[in-house]
Amino acid sequence: MIMKQTTNSILMIRPVSFRMNEQTVVNNYYQKVIENLSPENVNAKAQEEFDTFVEKLRAVGVNVVVVNDTMNPDTPDSIFPNNWISFHQNSDVALYPMFAENRRRERREEILDTLEDQGFLIENIVDYSSAEDDGYFLEGTGSMLLDRANGKAYCALSPRADEELFIEFCEDFDYAPVIFEAFQTIDGERKLIYHTNVMMCLGETFAVICADCIDDKAERKNVIENLKDNNKEVILITEDQVNNFAGNMLEVKGADDKRYIVMSTAAYSSLNQDQISKLSAHAEIIHSSLDTIESCGGGSARCMMAEIFLPLEEELEEEEELEEE
Repeated sequence: MIMKQTTNSILMIRPVSFRMNEQTVVNNYYQKVIENLSPENVNAKAQEEFDTFVEKLRAVGVNVVVVNDTMNPDTPDSIFPNNWISFHQNSDVALYPMFAENRRRERREEILDTLEDQGFLIENIVDYSSAEDDGYFLEGTGSMLLDRANGKAYCALSPRADEELFIEFCEDFDYAPVIFEAFQTIDGERKLIYHTNVMMCLGETFAVICADCIDDKAERKNVIENLKDNNKEVILITEDQVNNFAGNMLEVKGADDKRYIVMSTAAYSSLNQDQISKLSAHAEIIHSSLDTIESCGGGSARCMMAEIFLPLEEELEEEEELEEE
């Protein structure tokens, strides 16, 4: 089976009680309180940003499966599904252990039912969530960047990305692990970045990375060499651009398999012309304003999209028919 790096289908969760999650702010230094905005207004603004974002993706032919969040249980970060679930081409689904207790409630079985109703095939669920009981976490494709086509997984270790658990995932899903630590400066101190996908993005033919976040020179060299070994053009971004969520991009496929690089308007506005030109040579850029979601949630465009690589049942049936002929 040839493994695809980009997909046309993504899962997105429309928020109903979005706010700054008090349980994640301890190690997500990107979250901020928006003054003079009531919780209702914060949620309404997040919904508006979400709906506009979905419209832009659908307009270019991306298949966006939207599931509405529920009021109960209380899940303020449900808009970021890529942290608790990942979908794989072999019909596997992985469920992940979450650092924040209220994020564990985001794992809802009916979301899988919705995908099956849409024709996606789920044959096996690999559930790592019991590691939460022992205080070990690995937050999906927030913690890990999967180079699916080349069988490599990149992970910046943090309180939300445990090394042993990451290696276990790599063994289960047949990835070669690339492990490092990434830092950001907070009040003059170097602190671990909570999710790898904040400082790094992997496309089919390119990689966006803030190499300055990797303080250890040997680790930095190893990561860059791994990317170059797979013929990816390495596009460097700065720590300041990371603070504007420029690392939090995702490449998706629209109509006719045309590729798009998706990011927030804040991320796009932080890029210089040279970076925009380099990215545009690989795929067309789509950006949408996610200011409220970024400020309160401390996550951006990539975090909001859980890529669906599951096969469609009708495609498998067609393949079987062709084989029989």
